[in-house]
Amino acid sequence: MRHSTASLTGVERTFDKDEIIVSKTDLKGRITYANRTFLKVSGYSEAELLGQPHNIIRHPDMPRCVFQLLWETIQSGREIFAYVVNRAKNGDHYWVFANITPTFDGAGHIIGYHSNRRVADRNAVRRIRDLYRQLSAAEAPYANPNQACSASRKVLDGALAQLGQTYEEFVFTLARRADPATASC
Repeated sequence: MRHSTASLTGVERTFDKDEIIVSKTDLKGRITYANRTFLKVSGYSEAELLGQPHNIIRHPDMPRCVFQLLWETIQSGREIFAYVVNRAKNGDHYWVFANITPTFDGAGHIIGYHSNRRVADRNAVRRIRDLYRQLSAAEAPYANPNQACSASRKVLDGALAQLGQTYEEFVFTLARRADPATASC
């Protein structure tokens, strides 16, 4: 199975703030476990997801360089937090605040990855969406995925350098900088 060929609907799916989307993958990013919340929100059945690359839910508005950063981090044995927009099977989208961690065996070798995704803070989504649009715009001129990723990574690294923050530090500041007028969103 390849990525969903469904056209984007522009419809945002939500899930309850007490629900957690959980998935596990092997070292290549193929799904080995998907909880009921993942199935419900993504619109895929367990049979459709198991064994498939996790990027089956990749939304085209999600910049490649963020996934590059994610993979670099977890393959080095560290966890990462990120805001991610995913695409459901029917073309709807949903925002998540993801925590991805490597899974280790008894000898300390990475044997897979575990991801918990919670409802994304609305203020953070508004702010990260602006950055992701800039990164996607940097990727747009390039047909070659590696060149596109390199271009957007330069933009991301430059933006973070200006802030004096890592990506993860930036991510954690997004929700904390809530505008008092929108803090209840």
